[in-house]
Formats: sequence, structure tokens, C-alpha cells
Amino acid sequence: MQTSHQKVQVGIVGGTGYTGVELLRTLANHPSAEVKMITSRSEDGVAVADMYPNLRGIYDLQFSVPDIDKLKTCDVVFFATPHGVAMSMTPELIANGVKVIDLAADFRIEDLTVWQKWYGMEHTGADLMSNVVYGLPEYYRSRIKNASVIANPGCYPTSILLGVLPLLNAGLIEADSIIADGKSGVSGAGKGANVAMLGAEMSESFKAYGVSGHRHLPEIAEKLSELTEQDIDLTFVPHLVPMIRGMESTIYATLKEDVSQEELQALYETTYSFEPFVDVMPSGSLPETRMVKGSNMCRMAIYRPADGKRVVVTSVIDNLVKGAAGQAIQNMNILFGLEETQGLTQVALLP
Repeated sequence: MQTSHQKVQVGIVGGTGYTGVELLRTLANHPSAEVKMITSRSEDGVAVADMYPNLRGIYDLQFSVPDIDKLKTCDVVFFATPHGVAMSMTPELIANGVKVIDLAADFRIEDLTVWQKWYGMEHTGADLMSNVVYGLPEYYRSRIKNASVIANPGCYPTSILLGVLPLLNAGLIEADSIIADGKSGVSGAGKGANVAMLGAEMSESFKAYGVSGHRHLPEIAEKLSELTEQDIDLTFVPHLVPMIRGMESTIYATLKEDVSQEELQALYETTYSFEPFVDVMPSGSLPETRMVKGSNMCRMAIYRPADGKRVVVTSVIDNLVKGAAGQAIQNMNILFGLEETQGLTQVALLP
């Protein structure tokens, strides 16, 4: 429901990373939201416009140290922080009626034993999990409306779940045959200093990583099982490509039955016909990351190569928008009864 404020009052915890500035950029054009405060322990007192010159003349805000009492005056607080931060501050916020949207992974995996294994720390928010809804609007919209805490999905899970779920829900593929091959730009690794992310290290190169196991694997598998009530055997291999932003996931699976290319196309078009941010492209299309750069769109195409027993889905998103900040704002819109597309109608950048 809409708040009593003229605009939804927004707080952002952890505003100096790529998703933090993407939240600021997108919310700058949101007609029903106002950023009230943005925090950073390391940049306390620094003007937002001094750190992000693209926001000069847009925000008259300074970074400040997180103050829970001030955050409690917001309607919604976005956490664009390292893992473990949101779970420590969320109890007091939701106790005061503040909605929480976490762009990190604190609440994405319901099985906390699995979460602790993959994230290497104790999960202190077990009591919170009954308040959490996974923030993939296309499949959790009705639950998001009444949630206190939104676990904003990871970028790879967003592109892969949207790409494969129509096939699983229709019972068309073997649940133990799914292979997801993901490629992401370097902004997905965050803003922290890292030798492997230096221009001289990653330019003109292309590599797989996390082959023996990646944190997004249990997240994807858990949601696939939850949404389809099937045991899922998923192989997921991410790759780093030498571009700043953008993500492409190619998903392979084995068909259970003889289904034509036309039927597969119709299935996807029907599934996503009323989704504002999923575009099923015409048969024979090849989605490119530049088709979604800077936008909240997921664009996809589906193939049955050579009429064989495999089906292939290719899905592209901007990892910082539909894969992070844009999807978080989409969730905010749903939470507050706003038009879901508000502030999110930016057209992708070309070239």
C-alpha cells in the first residue's frame, strides 16, 4: 500500500559500490520515491556528487555513517552491502514498520545450513526468514506485495530462472539435465580492488570461474525446486568476459517429448505475455547484452537446434539493473502498491 508520505522515503545502506550508485541513478527519475539518506562508513561526509559526478545537480546528499534511528524514519531501506550486514540491522527496522530490500545474499537461500556452507559465516537471522520473500517478481509477485523483507535475487539466478522455468513448469525437460552457462561483465565482481579485475589482467581474455562450485548455484537450485516441486540437478558454470556490464546465460536441457520450435516459442510468449520486463524475442533471434544495457529488461530466445533432443535458451540482462538495482526498485514498487514500471522505463543504450 502507498505510504502516508507524498513519496516513498528511501534509505540506502552501503552506497559507494556499483549497485549503490545504480540505485541512485535509477531512483533519480522515480516519480514516487525520494532518497532520504545514503550511508558509507568510509566516505562519511563526502558529497554524493563528488564521488559520482554523473549525479551532479541531482542529489544534495552526503554519505553518512549508518544510524539505525535515522534509518527507522524511512519507508524502505535498501542494503547494497557485503554479506552479513543486512541480517544484523533488519530486525530493528522491520519492528518499526520499515521494509527491507537486501541486494546482498543474506536472505536468498532458505536452508541456512546451506547458506553458511557457501558464505563461510554464521547466519544470525534465522528468526527473520519467515518474513522474507524472494524478489523475483515474475514468480513471487503475490507474495512480494505483503513481505517485510525482500531477498533481491542474484544476477545469474535472475537470468537463469527466468530462462528455464517455463520449460520446467510445462514438464517438457528432464530435471536432471539442466546446464547453465553464464557470462558476466566485470562489474559483477564489485568495486573492491582486485588484481584479477585490472584492465591489463582481464582485457582481451575470457575465462570460466567457480567451476567446482559458485554461490549462485544453491540459490538457483533451491528456487527451481521450490517453484516446480521437483528435484533439480543443475550444472552451472560462470564466465568472466572483458566488458563492464551485461550478462548472458545460455541454458541447455534435454526434452522429454517431441515438441516443435513453434510450440516452444508459443510457450514462452504465453508465459511472459504480461510481464513488463521480460521480452521473448521472435524465433531465430540472438539476444545481445547491448540490447539491455542500462535497462531493466530481460530479453530471451528459445531454440531446438536441428530438431534434436536438446532445447537451448539464451537470456540477457544488465547485471546491475535487472540483476540488481532495477529489480530491487521493481520490488519496491510492488511493495508500496505503485505502478510496477515506475522509474524503470529507461531504454537500453546503443551502441
